[in-house]
Amino acid sequence: MLTAAVAAVMAFAVAVPASASNGAVVRTDKGLVAGTVTSTYRTFGNIPFAAPPVGENRWRDPQPAARWQGVRDATRPSPVCAQNSQLGQPGSETEDCLRLNVTTPARRSVKPRPVMVWIHGGAFTGGSAAMYDARWLATKNDVVVVTVNYRLGVFGFFGHPGLPGSGAFGLADQQAALEWVQRNARAFGGDTQNVTIFGESAGGLSVCALLASPRAAGLFHKAISQSGPCGLTAASLTEPGRFRTLWRSRSEVEDLGSGALGCADVACLRAQPVAKLLTVHEQFGFPAYDTAVMPIDPVVAQRTGRMHHVPTLVGTTHDEVTLFAPLIFPQPIPEAGYRQVLAGLFGEGLADTVAARYPVNGNDDARDEVARVLTDKSFSCPSHVARKELGRYARVSGFEFADEDVPLIFPLPPFPDYGAYHGSELLMLFEFPGVTLSPEQRKVSDYMIAAWGRFARTGDPGWRSAVQSLAPGAIGGTDFVRDHRCGFWSSIL
Repeated sequence: MLTAAVAAVMAFAVAVPASASNGAVVRTDKGLVAGTVTSTYRTFGNIPFAAPPVGENRWRDPQPAARWQGVRDATRPSPVCAQNSQLGQPGSETEDCLRLNVTTPARRSVKPRPVMVWIHGGAFTGGSAAMYDARWLATKNDVVVVTVNYRLGVFGFFGHPGLPGSGAFGLADQQAALEWVQRNARAFGGDTQNVTIFGESAGGLSVCALLASPRAAGLFHKAISQSGPCGLTAASLTEPGRFRTLWRSRSEVEDLGSGALGCADVACLRAQPVAKLLTVHEQFGFPAYDTAVMPIDPVVAQRTGRMHHVPTLVGTTHDEVTLFAPLIFPQPIPEAGYRQVLAGLFGEGLADTVAARYPVNGNDDARDEVARVLTDKSFSCPSHVARKELGRYARVSGFEFADEDVPLIFPLPPFPDYGAYHGSELLMLFEFPGVTLSPEQRKVSDYMIAAWGRFARTGDPGWRSAVQSLAPGAIGGTDFVRDHRCGFWSSIL
């Protein structure tokens, strides 16, 4: 037995250096991890950046991860955080999910590489880091890409009176992941003094939150917000004419959580199983300000310049709301009913004014007109405002993804024309199984990947126009403000 034990130890001692010689084993601050190495890239998955947020750590700011002995298997991606099924993606009951993934080029580099940290979208209630294959970005740009999980919905943005951190646990997770990057990126060949945060939808809003968070100072140096401007708004389906941003005050979130699931205190709530908490999951998809992570409303922070002044790239897709319109309105809206829908959205006083600027197109389904209205009102023009306000203090660039024939990522119902729907630019940056790009779309993908990498290195994506339109055969400047009628919206609201 002693001989066998010695042999095993010797074998292990030999194996680690052999693996380390090709970069498959990396020493992090908590222990060794062994990933996957190919001729072009290295990947390391499922690396803890915080302790499991379970038991007493449920609804607590992220705590330090424990050290481990030996070599941790990092050949599998991070798990999916607890969530309900969304847009064809399966749900999960995994609370222990504060893990991240790292992708780097295979070849060694004497000079540290820029680091790009991806924050996924999903309405703050869904999505995961594992959905995003970062090999294109890493290998074509010679950068280190880190994709991170964070707690979602009722686990990440729950609030309760007297609970420290109410409504902002998911944002605290993101900052903990960035702190991990500062401690460990160099071990993977990354430059801790050149970190770019980037994200789409809720990930883009998370970028906004990090820009507004004093606690995030020094954790990143550039930022890319995709379809998630600080001032993004959603219409109230019960109060005509009322549009709200996705931020909530801490007291509002605490009021919402005070009666959740019939529990009178946090101890009762911490004792609830994941499945029961998921019954109220979508009610808590709103990050809270007036918290240590985010002291003030990010919209106010942006307007008053109380943001980190770093180079920023802010953009949208041309037809954002076509993704949501058929989910909100499963059946076609007859054109005769178009004004009624507008009255429900904007009130009687503005319905005719909006209808005059966005007339029906004669296809007897007004959902595409509603999508255009809400794209301009809720996404495009707030992005224009973001570029203008952020641009007072730092370099800001803009983009608009405008491919009308981009494939669908999600299983969606019939709709007149999805166009460049919300999230469609992701197909240009990440590889999704089963999706094939045309040769012309591949050119756009290569252009965007190069631009994102150039921005990560220098803070400049490489174009001089205020907003660069990105579409097959039509890459160039665009009159964004006129196309999306931002003057009209600023004049009536």
